[in-house]
Amino acid sequence: MKWTQKHLLGLEDYSAEEITHVLDVADGFRTIATRNDGPRDDLRGKVVVNLFFEPSTRTRTSFELAERRLGATVLNFDVGVSSTSKGETLRDTARNIAAMGIDAVVMRHGCSGAPGLLARCIEASIVNAGDGQHEHPTQGLLDIFTIRQHLGRIAGLKVAIVGDIAHSRVARSNLVGLTKLGAEVWFVGPPTLVPKAFTKLGAKVSCDLDAVLPEMDVVNMLRIQTERLDDQPFPSVREYSRLFGLDAERLKRAKPDVVVMHPGPINRGVEMAPDVADGPRSVILEQVTNGVAVRMAVLALVTGVR
Repeated sequence: MKWTQKHLLGLEDYSAEEITHVLDVADGFRTIATRNDGPRDDLRGKVVVNLFFEPSTRTRTSFELAERRLGATVLNFDVGVSSTSKGETLRDTARNIAAMGIDAVVMRHGCSGAPGLLARCIEASIVNAGDGQHEHPTQGLLDIFTIRQHLGRIAGLKVAIVGDIAHSRVARSNLVGLTKLGAEVWFVGPPTLVPKAFTKLGAKVSCDLDAVLPEMDVVNMLRIQTERLDDQPFPSVREYSRLFGLDAERLKRAKPDVVVMHPGPINRGVEMAPDVADGPRSVILEQVTNGVAVRMAVLALVTGVR
């Protein structure tokens, strides 16, 4: 297909055909994504800035590896010592960086819509690495890529996303991408964390994991985002784990070939027991590996080299 997207601000902006194309391009990168064979020349001569206003380990490292694997010149923007800490606006910071001659910005920000604002301010391609409670599109893509890799398809699958849905940009990107490709998505968790309003976005909602688990082809467990909570939305961590945690005993109720996922970081013993996280149904480490390939594909596409 002819690629026309200059940015990746959210999967809501991509068609099913475009999402599938990203997955197909990522499939071609997967075997080289984590090999240290020296950089390719896809992005040689391109300058990519990593602009992270929130802490990140997996996402930032994955993007930087993807950029270097493709041969880009990589600049990591240190927010703590930047002019933003002196009161400079995001718009002025971005325009000053852009004036130095850059081709793409990978941005994580605590405010929903910040990458979209950046895309209106500068000419460079913008890739959203997570904005507020809006979207985390590359995480959604790598999750979908991993599911397709293991089950061979997306259409017709039933996928449960379990946990803190209310504060999860990962859940939103997964919902958008999976439903566009024909999957049925269930949001599961306590009612304080899974508002029924999500049904308007196409999700099915349940507060009973045991009831829906036997029907699911994929179970994607989310952590409780305590840093975004003003009050504890359930009686205790122990109670939450008893009702919504995935341990070996509960996993027996699932299909024998169920795929178990987690975007990380894992709170072991809360949303997932160690024997499940490290067990044969878990694809968590494959998600990390696939993340590099997916981000290589996204960067190559939005910068116009593929």
